[in-house]
Amino acid sequence: MRIARAVIGLLALAALAGCNSPTYGGGGGGGGGGGGGGGGPAGEIVVGNILFKSAHNGSQNPAIDTVAVGSTVTWTWTATGSVAHSVESEGSSSFASSAIQSGEGKTYSVTFNTPGTYSYDCAVHGTAMRGTIVVR
Repeated sequence: MRIARAVIGLLALAALAGCNSPTYGGGGGGGGGGGGGGGGPAGEIVVGNILFKSAHNGSQNPAIDTVAVGSTVTWTWTATGSVAHSVESEGSSSFASSAIQSGEGKTYSVTFNTPGTYSYDCAVHGTAMRGTIVVR
């Protein structure tokens, strides 16, 4: 099991090395679902240059966070330069999508009052930038 995890980790690092995009956010490894790492609070997502990254657990593309019903999730544009991005709701559990915007420090927030799994991507970059919010 450890060898398989090490191989997967090395493959992920190799894929990231070819991206030309810097690393963002806090927190260490950890898997999806908001249970892993120790960065920022669940529900804070970094919109980077062609990535969504959980500030809580470090997961990215897909960024996966688990939040409590009634929580507000905030996406923050960080080191995106003039490249435009958005938060576009996908699937049957949906939320209001953001406008396409560019610029350092832009934010978009959604309060999730209904349990469910909410998928999203970037309207500009499609599935190259994606994430999931699990509301319990």
